[in-house]
Formats: sequence, structure tokens, C-alpha cells
Amino acid sequence: MIRLEDLTLFVRSAALGSFSSAAREADLLPGQVSAAVKRLERDLDIRLFARSTRSLRLTAEGERYLPYAQEVLATLNEGRDRLRGDGAALSGLLRVTAPSDLGRNVLLPWITEFRRTHPDLTLRLYLSDQVTDVFRDPVDVAIRYGRIEEASYVALPLAPENRRVLIASPAYLARHGRPQSLDDLASHRCLLYHLSSRVYDKWPFETVGGPRLIPVKGSLYTDDADVVRRWAVQGEGIAYKSWLDVCGDVQAGRLTVLLPHEPGESTPLHLVCPHRKQFSPAVRQLQALLKERCAGLTAQYAEVMA
Repeated sequence: MIRLEDLTLFVRSAALGSFSSAAREADLLPGQVSAAVKRLERDLDIRLFARSTRSLRLTAEGERYLPYAQEVLATLNEGRDRLRGDGAALSGLLRVTAPSDLGRNVLLPWITEFRRTHPDLTLRLYLSDQVTDVFRDPVDVAIRYGRIEEASYVALPLAPENRRVLIASPAYLARHGRPQSLDDLASHRCLLYHLSSRVYDKWPFETVGGPRLIPVKGSLYTDDADVVRRWAVQGEGIAYKSWLDVCGDVQAGRLTVLLPHEPGESTPLHLVCPHRKQFSPAVRQLQALLKERCAGLTAQYAEVMA
């Protein structure tokens, strides 16, 4: 008889490409994971992995079997969640990943409050500007900016009306003046973000006359979006950021929105999950809370840009 634990370890080993990684995730020894997969192979009478001293990859049979194993685990989890119902006390483990700036400065207090409301829930929050692979990485949901083009994902909206805004500190504007048009950005110090060797030095805008891509330059670069915001607050230059990331600074007077008549790039915020069956009561309740809180912040955007 196939053991549920063996099936789970097979799926995670396939996702992570390593018995050792799956063992660390499950707090087991690598030999225990290897033994579990061997038991599953014996029960199925097929070879699931081709093993070597340096690599672990699925065999053709393993590739064909993997989606069935994933479906079984997803169905069991859905059944458990439906029996508990949304009104039951939340428990278990919820793993969430989010962009660094948004996570630290906006989501952190909300997620902490959510966990405090559900004391039996263990919550792991991972913050990174790298795009998490929700199929491979050990997370349950990812909070992401931008339009979700990948059809294999399921995305629930958190802030569909969110946009980027041009911002600078009052101190910077006092020293260098305020740009009167998008073309004026060429003569200003702009704060540049780079990720995976790509520098974002062409800023898109959705102007009345149509889409425009504005080239900018500056002498400060970083791969951490939160550092861009901090530099802007310190008066080091002009930044082009998501409204959600900077609304607190704008409301407090630390940053000023520039050229409000020029609509910035649309950057909707979503909660992303690999499969609808993975929307557990914890995920659904977290999505409802974040959507409600984000709605309040996007309402402030409409007031500022009016």
C-alpha cells in the first residue's frame, strides 16, 4: 500500500531536484527520503528517478506519474480543508513570499496581525525581489506585482488598480527643482533598480497620447527595491515606484508625487497559487484581509492624483 508520506516526499524531491533539499524541508535525514522514494518505487514497480552522485532527475515514468501524485495530494488537502470549513480555527503551516519593499513596509504588520488572530497557525514569510517559482520553491502562495500572463497559475487580485508613481523628497526638489514634463527627467538624478543583470533605466508611462518609454539615468543602482525607496526619502534622486510601496511616505510628507497628470505604469498586485485546490481556508482568509487593506491604500492614490 502506498504511504501518503512517501508520495509527499516524492513530489517535493521532484520539485527541489534533491533528496537532501527535500529532507531539510521535512526535517528528515536524506537517507530517510531516499528510502521513502525507494518504497514508493517498489510499490509502483517502476523507477521514478535516475540517480547519480551529482544529479537527481525524473525518469520518463516518473514524469508521467508526477501529476497524478500532485493531484492526489491536492485532493486530500482540499478534502481536509472542506471538512474543517472556513469558520474553523486555522492551523498548520502557511508559507508566503512577497517583494522585499512591499513585504517589509506594507505587508509585514498585516501578516503579523493575521498570525496573531490565528495562534495555531505557523506562518513563514520570505521576502525577495527574485520571482519565486511557486511550483518548485517551498511556498504556498506568492504575492506578486504585474499582470499574470502564465496560464498555469491561479491569481487572485489584491490591488488591481495599483500604479507606479514618480516620487522625490522635498529636500531633493528644493535643490534640483521639480520636473515639469516627462522629458525633464533626462536632466534629473534618477534612482535605478536592477534585477538579474537587467537595469530598469527606461520607465514606461501610459500618457494621454499613448504609451511612452522614458530613458533615465543616474549614478545610484541597487538590486533591492527598498533601497530605492530609502534613497528617495534621503533626497538622493527621483524614483519610479509602486504606489503601495510609497503611499506611507507620501502621506507623511517624506516624499512628493511628481507629474500626477501623467499616469504611471499599471502594476496590479495579486496573490498567486499553483492550483485552485491549494486555496485553503488560511489562504482565502489572508487574501480577503490583504485585499481589504490594499483597497484603502489605492483609494488614497485616487485622492492624491485628483
